[in-house]
Amino acid sequence: MSEKKLIRKEMKERLTLLSKPYYEHYSTKIANTLYIDTDWLNSQVIGITISKEPEVDTYQIIRKAWEAGKEVVIPKCNPNDKTLTFRKITEFSQLESVFYGLLEPIIEETIEVEPGDIDLLFVPGLAYTREGFRLGFGGGYYDRYLTKYNGKTLSLAFHFQVIPQIPIETHDIPVSKIITNDEVIKIK
Repeated sequence: MSEKKLIRKEMKERLTLLSKPYYEHYSTKIANTLYIDTDWLNSQVIGITISKEPEVDTYQIIRKAWEAGKEVVIPKCNPNDKTLTFRKITEFSQLESVFYGLLEPIIEETIEVEPGDIDLLFVPGLAYTREGFRLGFGGGYYDRYLTKYNGKTLSLAFHFQVIPQIPIETHDIPVSKIITNDEVIKIK
């Protein structure tokens, strides 16, 4: 098994061991730290995934964004060429379950938003380094998207998802900031 596959497997196991009370507590701490972060406060359009347990809960963050008058754009995967587009949603009913049970925007009910119009992009992952490099879920969707995105990037993670090192490839683009339940790691 490759080093990346091994780290993915171990991290998925650690995430499934996180009890519901800790999951809720950590997710809330991360969200509350986010709400006072300058990148969040200065962003009008946020690109964010719909979380699936045991990922950090993003439903509360999306609700908070709407309350603050922010626009919320959600990724839509195109499995044919493994690319992402982001589409604006104004309510959760504009989502449908697609591949692997992920919720994505319904094309007929949403509009596409260009990368240059997103102020803050939340980049998901399984593991991160303190240098901002991440190990994703293996599809490479975000790696491709980040090559044409120039705005601010941020990842949300539980403290144990930040590890000393992961295999880095030349195309890997680090995120600018990681918010965990313990700290804010600013990269650039």
